Amino acid sequence: MEAVADQAGEQSVKRRRVFYIPGYDPIHPRRYRELYRKEGAEQAKISGYQIDLKPKMGEGAYGWYASSEIDGVQANAQVDVLVWSDIVRNSMSNSIPATYWQLVRTAFTYISTGALFRLMRLRKGPIIAALYPIGMLLGQLLLTFLLGRIAAGLLEWGGERVLRMVLGPLISGQYLWVLNALGWVVTAAVIVVILRWFQKKDGKLYAYYLMHDYAYSARYMGANPPALEDRMAQFRATIATALRDDVDEVLVVGHSSGAHLAVSILADLIRDGRVPNDGPKLAFLSLGQVVPMVSFLPKANKLRADLHMLSASEQLTWIDVTAPGDGCSFALCDPVSVSGVEPANKRWPLVFSAAFTQSLSPEKWAELRWRFFRLHFQYLCAFDRPKDYDYFQITAGPLTLHERYHDRPQSRSRIDVPASGYTDMT
Repeated sequence: MEAVADQAGEQSVKRRRVFYIPGYDPIHPRRYRELYRKEGAEQAKISGYQIDLKPKMGEGAYGWYASSEIDGVQANAQVDVLVWSDIVRNSMSNSIPATYWQLVRTAFTYISTGALFRLMRLRKGPIIAALYPIGMLLGQLLLTFLLGRIAAGLLEWGGERVLRMVLGPLISGQYLWVLNALGWVVTAAVIVVILRWFQKKDGKLYAYYLMHDYAYSARYMGANPPALEDRMAQFRATIATALRDDVDEVLVVGHSSGAHLAVSILADLIRDGRVPNDGPKLAFLSLGQVVPMVSFLPKANKLRADLHMLSASEQLTWIDVTAPGDGCSFALCDPVSVSGVEPANKRWPLVFSAAFTQSLSPEKWAELRWRFFRLHFQYLCAFDRPKDYDYFQITAGPLTLHERYHDRPQSRSRIDVPASGYTDMT
C-alpha cells in the first residue's frame, strides 16, 4: 500500500496479463477463481481498496478478469490458469499396492542419489513434510497389520476352543493348521479393509497425495516427463503471444511445484528470443517454492541450467516469496544458490518472507497454524495485518512487480553455500 500511496496519481500498469501455474494439484481451476474472488474481496475490505471480478468468456485458458481501484488509480488484469491438473490426475494411482511401490521407489531414489541428505541441510519444515507421507503410509501399514494379527489371534483362540469342545481328544494338528491359515486370511482382509478406509480419508491426511507428488519428480530423477514437457511448450506459446499484446506487464506466478515449471518456461522464452525488448515488462513471482526437491536430483540438468540462466537475466524481474510458517516450502532458501548454480552476475531472485506470524493476527495464526496444507496456499489469500506482500495488488494493481519491490531488502537464506552436489547443467 505504501508504494502505491507514494506514487498516487501515477500509473505504470493499466492492463496486465497474469498467468498462474499451479502446483501438483488435481483440482479443477475454478477453485483458484473462487479463491481469488473470496480472498480478494476480503483483502480489499481490510486494506481499503476495491477489486472486482468478471468471468472470462470464449476459448483459451481458463481464467477471469480482475479490475481494481487503489488510491484512486484503476487497473485491469486478465488472469489465466495454465492447467496441468489432468496430467496430475493421470499420474495418481488409485491402487494401494502401487502407492506403496511408489514409496519404495521414491525413497530409494532420494537416498541412493544423496539428494535426501543434501535436502536435510536446508530447513527442517519441508524435510518433515517430505518424510511425512512415508512415515504415515508405513504407520498405516503397521497399524493394520497389528490389528489384523489381533483379529487372527482371537479367531485362532476361539476356533481352537470350539474344536476341543466338539472333538475333544480327537483334535489333531491338521485342524490347528487350518485355523492358522484362516488367521492369515483374516489378517490380509483386515489390512485391505482398513487401508482402504485410510485411503478414503486422505482428503484430511494427504499421505497418498504427497506420496504421488514426490514420486512424480523422482520417477524421472528430476527430468520432466514427456507429457509435462509437451504441456510446458503450450504454456510457452501462450505466454509468448501475451508478450506481443498491448499490455503493460506480463506476470507469471508459479506456486509450489509450479515455480520450477515457470523457471524452465521463462528461461526457454528468453533463450529463444521470444521476449521483445519493446514489449510488456516481464515479471515472475514464485510462491511457496519447492525447487530443491527437484533440482537436487541427478537428472535435473535442464532445471539447473534454467535457474543459472534466469538468475542473471536482465529481461525480467523475479521475486521469490516464502514463509517459515509454511512447512511445505523451502522458506528463505534461494533456489539458485542452494542448487549450486549461482552465476557471478546473479541478479535474481529477490527473496523475502511473507511473514505469516506478523502479517496474520494472533487469532488468525492460531486458527491456521496446524493446517499445513491451507498455509501452503496462504500466499494466494488475504492477510488481516498485511505488510508489503499483497497478492491482489501484485496481480491487479497499478504498479509493476519491479516498481513494487525494487528497493525491498533481500532476506538471506539460512544456507550460504551450495547444498546440491550436482553442478552439471548440460
